[in-house]
Amino acid sequence: MKTTVFILLALISGLESFAQDTFFDPIDTIETASGTILIYGDRTWAYLGEEDFEGIMNEHLHELVCLDSTYGYKSIWSNDDVITCTTNDVSLLKDTLWMCVLDSLHGAYAMPFDGPMTSKYGYRRGRRHNGVDIDLETGDTIYAAFDGKIRYAQYHDNGFGNLVVIRHYNGLETYYAHCSKLLVAPNQEVKAGDPIGLGGNTGHSTGSHLHFEVRFYDNPIDPELIFDFQEKLVQDNLFVHSGVFQPGSSSTVSSSSSSSISSSSAVDRDARTYKVRSGDSLWIIANRYGTTVSNLCKLNGLKETDVLQIGQVIRLK
Repeated sequence: MKTTVFILLALISGLESFAQDTFFDPIDTIETASGTILIYGDRTWAYLGEEDFEGIMNEHLHELVCLDSTYGYKSIWSNDDVITCTTNDVSLLKDTLWMCVLDSLHGAYAMPFDGPMTSKYGYRRGRRHNGVDIDLETGDTIYAAFDGKIRYAQYHDNGFGNLVVIRHYNGLETYYAHCSKLLVAPNQEVKAGDPIGLGGNTGHSTGSHLHFEVRFYDNPIDPELIFDFQEKLVQDNLFVHSGVFQPGSSSTVSSSSSSSISSSSAVDRDARTYKVRSGDSLWIIANRYGTTVSNLCKLNGLKETDVLQIGQVIRLK
């Protein structure tokens, strides 16, 4: 966070960020590098222009899953609730949505931290693990994965410790848990690669690490469907269907049906070709067969943004 914002937080020490739909006439304003901040008499604050903000950052996607469908998903903006809506039932998804993770307006990305992964998404010791764990040292800097706005930045009593939640323009939210220190404030706009916190061991944690989650309308997705943490790359597009929300024994989601999970032990690593099935993408196929998207593109004369056709044969080697 910029120095001016640190000065601001010192000036308004003890103030809480605004609660949605709770606005009064401001009693003061403070100019910062991040914009004009309004101070209210009830000890809350908001950036100028936030009064009418409803929390929707991807209108097109929201129309697909809410206004123009029977799903009725909600995208609530709350600075005090980690999970804002428990009725967004992704098992109802009967279509496959094409989400642009990166686009011409918001095409930047960053790894939240450049460190080895110590735990994957799925089931761990019989319990659901909704993200990936990345090893770091206390005090290491954590970065925003995409452009967006800070929705939550405070201590979470039920396990996450110091937690930052960012809502992004692509329709996703990312979670950064167990921080030793927070470097951002609720409602602050951030760019991909901006420092948002320092690594730590707060909350339900047995050692310094970053617990990183990706969520779609409050439902967790395997981060490895989007992030290649080894190659430091991000998938441009994500095909969202009900199957991507189900944790399995590996990080690879099978798209042979929207409700099945594939174990890595069931994959024929010696296969030379693969026939595309519903929901497949180059990213999913590459993860499943231990190769890279760039290698598949080279072998098949494809581009990373190409949409695969059901029945299409993909060379693997």
